[in-house]
Amino acid sequence: MSPQNLPARIAAVQERVARAAGAAGRSAQSVTLLAIGKAQPVPLLGAAAACGLEHFGESYLQEALAKIAALRERGLTWHFVGRVQANKTRPIAAEFAWVHALDRLKVAERLAAQRPAHAPPLNVCLQVNLAGEAAKGGVAPGELGPLAAAVAALPRLTLRGLMCVPPEETEPARQRAWFAQLRQLRDQLNAGGARLDTLSMGMSGDFEAAIAEGATIVRLGTALFGPRPP
Repeated sequence: MSPQNLPARIAAVQERVARAAGAAGRSAQSVTLLAIGKAQPVPLLGAAAACGLEHFGESYLQEALAKIAALRERGLTWHFVGRVQANKTRPIAAEFAWVHALDRLKVAERLAAQRPAHAPPLNVCLQVNLAGEAAKGGVAPGELGPLAAAVAALPRLTLRGLMCVPPEETEPARQRAWFAQLRQLRDQLNAGGARLDTLSMGMSGDFEAAIAEGATIVRLGTALFGPRPP
């Protein structure tokens, strides 16, 4: 995609977010638009930042570190949205403000130990594998409670909420059913004393259904930037 086409595309997505939020009785400001820049070039991300986007998500560490360095002066907020490998926790703990796909206590412990003392606590979300899909990461719903309690007790981390990548559905009602499950899990944890304020759910094909069910962060790549470069 050409950076020249980007402002109109971003404005159209922001209008869709605002419309979906309004239909759910929420403000557009209650939904953070997280721009997923995987495989997209630095100039395009810079152009998106110039349009006012502040939150950017990456899932390939080496690519992400180069982008963070190139765009550091813009003061952006970086989210790591990929599967976190235990041997790569140190740079993630140092360079990102958020981690979205946490699903193992060992990895959480490493992130906590390696978060720089001068940095604010690292915001983390626990990924839940709602459908038990073998090809996807995430903790099973039945194992979420103990993991959430253990992660919440770690220093240098702030457990903010839950994240999911549900099965791909085309019917809005079926999309909403998956997102409702994640919201219910969040509400159950909060009823037990947790203080989770974040639902990271919804991507380019289903973010309106996610907003209808309470998403606070939607992770959008192709809706903003078009297809990924080969």
